[in-house]
Amino acid sequence: MTDPATSPVHDRIDNLVKANDIVLFMKGSPLFPQCGFSSRAIAILDHLGATYETVDVLQDPEVRQGIKAFSDWPTVPQLYVHGEFVGGSDIMTEMYESGELKELVSAT
Repeated sequence: MTDPATSPVHDRIDNLVKANDIVLFMKGSPLFPQCGFSSRAIAILDHLGATYETVDVLQDPEVRQGIKAFSDWPTVPQLYVHGEFVGGSDIMTEMYESGELKELVSAT
């Protein structure tokens, strides 16, 4: 059995996370989110005025499965800030409401 941490998709995800201050792995695109959770995540980031990159996991089945192993988090969307996993849309919502997410993304 191969170690997921040494797979090519793990390396691709790792490079995306490290190359961008803020990256959101989501279903769909910012203009056309494909699920309510991704839509909520985009709305929060846009409301905060954050500059971010997105990765549409529906376009790449390897990334769709690989991101779950990468973060050890079973669902999408997934937000990364400064190379660190923040969480999904529920955690983003809680952090947004407390002001914590604003502080985190404004430090980029």
